[in-house]
Amino acid sequence: MAVIQNITKQKLEAGELSIGMGVHIARGVEIAKLAKVCGCDWLFIDMEHSPLSLETVADITLAGLDAGCTPIVRASTHLRHHASRPLDAGAQGIVVPHIDTADEARQVVEQCLYPPLGHRSLAGGAAILEYEALPMAEAAKLINENLLVTVMLESPEAIANADEIAAVDGVDVLLIGTNDLCAEMGIPGQYDHDDVVAAYETMISACRNNGKHPGMGGIYNELMEKYIRMGARFVLGGSDMSFLMTAAKQRAEFLNGIDL
Repeated sequence: MAVIQNITKQKLEAGELSIGMGVHIARGVEIAKLAKVCGCDWLFIDMEHSPLSLETVADITLAGLDAGCTPIVRASTHLRHHASRPLDAGAQGIVVPHIDTADEARQVVEQCLYPPLGHRSLAGGAAILEYEALPMAEAAKLINENLLVTVMLESPEAIANADEIAAVDGVDVLLIGTNDLCAEMGIPGQYDHDDVVAAYETMISACRNNGKHPGMGGIYNELMEKYIRMGARFVLGGSDMSFLMTAAKQRAEFLNGIDL
């Protein structure tokens, strides 16, 4: 049957590490193939902290489907259409930021999944079904099975409610946004602080208790290994902008260091 499998969801369900690349400044569809060639499993197409238009997101999403690099879009807010429109454009997953309670997590599920699991409005012509015209009930079931629903925990309240959030049916991943969490805790940038370690322990435990997948974002140094060994599996490895700047700086330093 013509359905594009969600590779990232499959890897997570197998207990494997799944690595994402953030898309902030790329505008061309090439970014999907580049990410795949570099060993990434998914694209983190950011509509919260970038000026990407929905049209550009749709183009990159379709390229991700063709490249075998799962297109996942971070919505800018909790509004229904900020999740449903990228999904209708072909995204295989949605990340919703700033989820603090189980009620907010249930709202995300309702917006992202078709009945009977949620209340997303039914639409035809699904890219992840290769545009095959299937009976609506069958199409809805296949799409639900191949979507990855992720909620971001970015406050002490969210961490305190992690177990209740993880218990919400339809949520697949709990992702700590470490930068915002540190800022809300009054310890900006202190990724190895005991309170951050405790937050990860709480989130990972909640995921294990409820059969969900622990995620990590915002940490891009040697501490990544620490939290991965603790259990983080849905891991944002960095962004197009940070990768470009790091490589460019290294090359410039090398060239400027040559004795003439």
